[in-house]
Formats: sequence, structure tokens, C-alpha cells
Amino acid sequence: MKIPLDRRSPQPVYLQIRQRIHRLIQSGTLQPGDRLPSIRNLAEAAQVNKLTVIEAYSGLEADGLIYARPGSGYFVSEPSGVPPVAPSRFAPSQEVIIPDRGDMSYFDIYMTSVAALHQDDMTVFSSGFPSPHDTEILQRVARRAFKQMGALLFNYDLPQGQYPLRKQIAQLLVQKGLDTSPDHLIVTNGSMQGLSMVMQEIVQPGDWVIVESPTYHGTLAILQQIGARVIGIPMTRDGMNLDLLAQYLHSHRPRLIYTISTLHNPTGITTAPSHRQQLLDLARRYGCRILEDNAYEGLNFDPVPPPIKALDQDDLVIYAGTFTKTLMPGLRVGYLVVTGDDYGRLLERKLLNDLCVSTASQAIVSEYLATGYYRRHLAQLCSRNLQGRSVMLKALETHFPEEASWTVPNGGLFLWVKLPDRLPMQLVCSEAAAEGILVTPGSAFFPNLQGYPAMRLNFSYDAETIERGMSVLGRIMKRHLAHPSGDRANGRQHGAV
Repeated sequence: MKIPLDRRSPQPVYLQIRQRIHRLIQSGTLQPGDRLPSIRNLAEAAQVNKLTVIEAYSGLEADGLIYARPGSGYFVSEPSGVPPVAPSRFAPSQEVIIPDRGDMSYFDIYMTSVAALHQDDMTVFSSGFPSPHDTEILQRVARRAFKQMGALLFNYDLPQGQYPLRKQIAQLLVQKGLDTSPDHLIVTNGSMQGLSMVMQEIVQPGDWVIVESPTYHGTLAILQQIGARVIGIPMTRDGMNLDLLAQYLHSHRPRLIYTISTLHNPTGITTAPSHRQQLLDLARRYGCRILEDNAYEGLNFDPVPPPIKALDQDDLVIYAGTFTKTLMPGLRVGYLVVTGDDYGRLLERKLLNDLCVSTASQAIVSEYLATGYYRRHLAQLCSRNLQGRSVMLKALETHFPEEASWTVPNGGLFLWVKLPDRLPMQLVCSEAAAEGILVTPGSAFFPNLQGYPAMRLNFSYDAETIERGMSVLGRIMKRHLAHPSGDRANGRQHGAV
């Protein structure tokens, strides 16, 4: 296959290759089932790095134009898309980046978002919080928990957390396919503390860390503070691009892979079962640790695969979970599943960090789990979220520009919306905030603060709120697309948590 390249063009070489193959498929020159040149052969023929070809193939695969057959290479998809995937209009277009973290402050983003939550005239679609629910059951559970705890509520506790709570969490994880025990659990102040503890333990300044791109921006802030160097691996419909992952594991020998394997934040993608095993196999081959963040597990509408940690036989994976997304953020109860030598070191780090998690919060969560209220609460929450997702999908079809595309996640709280390249996102966000709608540019979720125009939208609100919010956003975006403005000066970044 000959692919003419313009080395003087400002357009990246990987994008020239991608667009050329795209045209060959559209014109019928490449037919469904045709095999594309191997990564090595095309790299040699075009005189480019293999990573450049992988980036081009990654984009075509995300667009549904080609698919990878393990051990055989890449092939042109059937018009309907091969292999079959869940209905989704998500088509990421991004390159792999190895950036330093920019100047956007997670502190400022967080403070803006939380402040807006206390304003009655603001709707915070950018937040990572579940919509508030009835507190009657909470009060009932708290009274029972406090009565049972008695004077123990006034004492310090073990750094690993109360045994009854750890036992309940272990039983919950076994139901999800992760066979663990209370002795492998450390209760943390939400998942954020757990993520920070693990990264501070494993990563040193200057170390390479692999993340999905886009990813949770709180993690990027932790890595920036540590002084780590970040490699962003693009997401496909099955999870992070494993070809690129293998290349960077070989070339950069990173210390850690950070992955949100179930209901990924912000895209909502759930990593496929085979993808999970391959990711673990690659990490084992190169001696790289994995931090698996499953903050939204439990909010799935349909069954999801067991965690990567369930496949781990070598103590490579540390698993982080939390109740802040499923119960309430204010309780600040998360946990780590840790096996091997890491347990003692992380337990000491937890003790020196803050001694222990609030005994009152632990007692409440433990009572929720023991009485079955948590299971019923999750069922109700998922039902509301499923309705909210349906309402938002319909509202996006009605109000958003035709060029917009989005994920259709199997749960969680978010839709990830990709928008036209010419849209001035900062202006859109600023004007939406002036009308009481808080969103954040998708750039906040990329390691280099660039990526592509996008936004993460929380669908856990009621139908009326969602309809109004999407109507306002759609009107603002369509106005900018119809009357492009030359003023793309940086506006204030609005919050997302």
C-alpha cells in the first residue's frame, strides 16, 4: 500500500495515514475483510515510526472502519461494523501524548464545582456527584449504627478500618467476582485518598505513568504533584489501545498503569473481558504495577466483567473502590484491596496520613451493607440513572449539533460528548454558566489539557433539569457554529469533580 505523505504539512503524519486509508475504504478500493499492511510493513514503507502507524490504526478502529484480529492483524470492517459493539456514536480522534501537566489547577476546578452545588440557581452537569436522594433511610441507618457502636464511636480506630465493615466489603467484592478477605482491605477517606496513597508509594518524581486518555483529572493532579511524567493512551471501545500500551511499556518502562476498567471516567466505557486479561499479561511481562480504580462499579445497568484484580496472581494490581459515588460523597468511605508486601507499607502510610477513617462514617456504611439497604438503594439509584440516561440521550439528539457524538455507557453517571473541532469550548462553558448551567471543557480530562472538544455530562438529574440544560447548551453551541467568533481567548475553566 502506497501512502503519499507531505512531510512539510502542519497536519500530523499519523493523521495523513489515517485519512488516506479512510478514503481508500470509502472509495471501495479497500473492501470489507481486506487485510491492512502490518504495522511494521507500513511503517517501513512510509518511513515512519511504528507508533505513528499504531496511532493511525487506533483512530480508524475507534471510527469503526477497521478491527483488530489477535495474531492476524487489522482488517476492514463490514459497513455495519465488525466486531459488533454496543450502540454508540463515540468516535475518538486523538494522538498519544507524553506531556507535562499544564497549569490548570484541580483545586480551582473542585472549589468552583462545590461552590456551585450550594447555589440554587446553578445546575452542575460537570460534577461527579450522584443526585441527592431521600435522607429518611440514612437517618434510620445512622440511628441503628450509632446505637450498636455505643462508646466506640468516641474512640480511635485501626488504620485498616473496622473489621465488620471490611468483612461486609469483602463479601460485596466476592459477589462481583473478586475473591478477597477483610485482611486484604484498607478503608480510606474516599477513593481519592486511596489513589494518592498508592501513587505516592509506587511512583517517584520523574517516573513514567500510563493513564487512559481521557482520564479522571483528579489522578492527573496527584501525578503532577508527585512530579511523574504521564503517557496518555487513547481509549477504544474495548478499553485502552493495547498496541500502544505494549509499545510504551517496552520503550519507557513505566512504573504504573492507572486504569478505570468499569464505567470509565469520563467516557463511560467498560473494558472488555479479553482486554482486561491482555492488559494484565502485558503488565506482568514488563513488571509494571496496575492501579485499578472502580469508583463507579455497582452503578452498572447490565452485568460487567470481574475486576482485573480478580485475575491477578502476582500481586501486581491494587484495587480502589468507594461508596462516595453510590451512597453519598459526604461519608468519605473508600477502600483498597491490597495483597502482598504492599499491604504493610500502605497501612503504615494510612496511619501516618490521618490515623483512621471516621468511626461514625464507617459504622453507617457497615450498617447499610449488613441490613440490605445498600443493595436496595443501588437498585433504585440505577433505575433513576437509567431513566436519566435515556432522557439525556433523547435531549442530545434533539438539541445538540448534528456533528456531535457521544458514548452510550452501561451505567455510571456520565455521557462523554465529542463536539465539532471549531467550537470555542471556553466561551460555550462561560455562556452556559451565565445561564445557570455548569459544564467543563473536556480538555481538563486529557494529560496535556488539549485533546479534542468535548464535555462530560452528569445524567443523574431529573428529566426537567436535563431537558432544560441540554436545550441551553445546544442553543449556545449552535449559535457559535452558525456565527463563528474570532475571539477564542481563554475564559475561566468551570468546575468538574
